[in-house]
Amino acid sequence: MKGRFGEFGGQYLPETLMPAVAELEDAYLAARADPAFEAELAALLRDWVGRPTPLTDATRLARAVGLRRVLLKREDLAHTGAHKINSAVGQALLARRMGKPRVVAETGAGQHGVASAAACALLGLECVVYMGTEDMRRQAPNVFRMELLGAEVHGVESGTRTLKDAVNEAIRDWVTNVRSTYYLLGSAIGPHPYPTMVRDFQSVIGREARAQSLALGRLPDVVVACVGGGSNAIGIFSAFIADAAVRLRGVEAGGRGIESGAHAASIVGGSVGVLHGTRSMVLQDPDGQIRGTHSISAGLDYPGVGPEHADLAARGRAEYVARTDAEALDGFTLLSRTEGIIPALEPAHAIADLAHIRDERGTDLDVLVCLSGRGDKDLETVMQAIG
Repeated sequence: MKGRFGEFGGQYLPETLMPAVAELEDAYLAARADPAFEAELAALLRDWVGRPTPLTDATRLARAVGLRRVLLKREDLAHTGAHKINSAVGQALLARRMGKPRVVAETGAGQHGVASAAACALLGLECVVYMGTEDMRRQAPNVFRMELLGAEVHGVESGTRTLKDAVNEAIRDWVTNVRSTYYLLGSAIGPHPYPTMVRDFQSVIGREARAQSLALGRLPDVVVACVGGGSNAIGIFSAFIADAAVRLRGVEAGGRGIESGAHAASIVGGSVGVLHGTRSMVLQDPDGQIRGTHSISAGLDYPGVGPEHADLAARGRAEYVARTDAEALDGFTLLSRTEGIIPALEPAHAIADLAHIRDERGTDLDVLVCLSGRGDKDLETVMQAIG
């Protein structure tokens, strides 16, 4: 069925938005079939984003965690500092093609907001970014970057004042202004066609990483990535799904521990439900009300996950685990001190999982990590956490 990943996905929307998503799907399919659109996107990814990003052989990190090899897919080196730019530039091109002069976006850690603001500045589009005030507090430098790039940043005071609430407000804006406005959704969540569209734009990560791995001699044994909504993870997983010998491993935000309830691990600690227009795994109470979340990482602090990840978990094609705030801080420090690379707190969860992979599967492994973003945005949070 269109827009479905097994039992997950779909379009759970008010009637007022159905014409908008139908228009979006038609425009997206037409754009991807247009060689001129594909050529412009490829040129921007190469000349503006800086693709392909390198694959770094992290030899000292591998020794520290006791694995044969650890390879880092360096999305932290992409323009604006994270993988979010891949989808932002693709969707901004689509917005321009659709004749939508105004773009709204949501952001948690701020990287999608910065990427959206940069892409809109490049293409001459108006940009409005919704961001929870709690995230604005802990990601203040990114708020300034967005405003410097010409975006209007709207603080969201409702709910937990984090990513879920920013998405709510962005959707409300889109409903109100749908004729002139494109909703540039940052993760592989939401109603069809967003999960497919975001995956397709982010699949450049996986295509590059697979080719780069083969150039080094072989495919990895395990591909690991952090998962909030799941855009970086589905981007890198997509190229390896058909490779049955390659294990796919998503690392969710364990917060203060699954047992505490203060986490953002929708697959590990959630159940099937509907959130933001899609059926997936979500964090909800027995009455189906969405629960509050906690993560030291603003970008993973979301009570749901993309429907394709929910399907991969249900089918057993990918495994999902959770790592705590404390473990992520250890991963943050470990990569910094072994490789001279300061990661964002989001992929620090994936770095923290490497020792667990060793304990579960042994040392004779090549592991590929999607290093989805750089850590300068998180330095204040880390300083407060570790003193």
